[in-house]
Amino acid sequence: MNKIRGLLEKFETGTQTWFDYEELINLESKDFEPFFKLAYSLKKQNFGNELKIYIPNKRFPAISITGTECSLHCEHCNEKYLDGMTPILNNNDLENFLMDLSRNDGVGVLISGGCQPNGSVPLLNFLDTIKKIKKRTNLIINVHTGLLSEETARKLAEVDVDIVSFDINMDEEIIKDIYHLDKDLEDYKRAIEILQKYKLNIVPHICIGLYYGKLHKELESIKFIKESGLDPSLIVLIALIPPKNSKTKFIRPKPIDIAKVISIIRFIYPRSETSLGCMRPRGEIKVEIEKCAIRAGITRIEIPSKKTLKWMKEEDPDVNFNFLSACCAIPKELEKFARSKTSDLKSYQI
Repeated sequence: MNKIRGLLEKFETGTQTWFDYEELINLESKDFEPFFKLAYSLKKQNFGNELKIYIPNKRFPAISITGTECSLHCEHCNEKYLDGMTPILNNNDLENFLMDLSRNDGVGVLISGGCQPNGSVPLLNFLDTIKKIKKRTNLIINVHTGLLSEETARKLAEVDVDIVSFDINMDEEIIKDIYHLDKDLEDYKRAIEILQKYKLNIVPHICIGLYYGKLHKELESIKFIKESGLDPSLIVLIALIPPKNSKTKFIRPKPIDIAKVISIIRFIYPRSETSLGCMRPRGEIKVEIEKCAIRAGITRIEIPSKKTLKWMKEEDPDVNFNFLSACCAIPKELEKFARSKTSDLKSYQI
């Protein structure tokens, strides 16, 4: 117990080191309670008593510019996530889709797709159309780039996309064994350097438990974000959903492990927003994950359970829910365009 008290004192005084973060990752669940309290206190101190709730719905759709095609066949996905996106395969269809979205009260769009063998999403040939859309509408444009080229980054800057959602991964075993990519950590570092060079708005995403459902090198990814000078205003946390048809054995990440990673980000970045993104386990464990994430200091959550919001009101009756019809990665200054309407919230009457 003295060891736990000593560790907590370091976090309370802001004198913790990377070694102490390792210690925190390895704590048993029963010893984590004071760190939950500290993380939530830091969140309230810097962001008040608000929880932002993101519900993308039809006003902020996700599209795939490759349909269901992807060259990587990643162990955790194998094109499953592309199935849930609207396939848009050419520029004419993209322009028509986005103009219709704008005319019908759309807020924005996530433009994603499967990767090429080099780990990039083939955005380049679509960027002239996206530039045209940016000039003609107020749609918020969020893109997945993967390991992009400098030419793509330069063009993204010319287009003035609002968000680059980038998966930060500093785990070579995941790159090789999960992503099936013939790349290394330097390729990921180079991609971030290119995005920084063109002053794009990078929203780092970290997938917790991607190494077969276990914590592995998430702390290395956080350390890279810190040491790269990114200084993000927002970090999005997602969590592995164990694939059903993989030949490899995956387990479901533990809610407490998800909370540990989120709390570490809260301690390292007390004034940055953190969001629990849409990719995370569903079913009976969904509520437990959401509760742990809230206690660990998130400021945003995408598509929470109604049960979680009821629990939140009971735990903290003064909490203010701010509903937004958008992807949870949008910048704070664009939230005014994403306020949810009553018709967006039929399933959230609590």
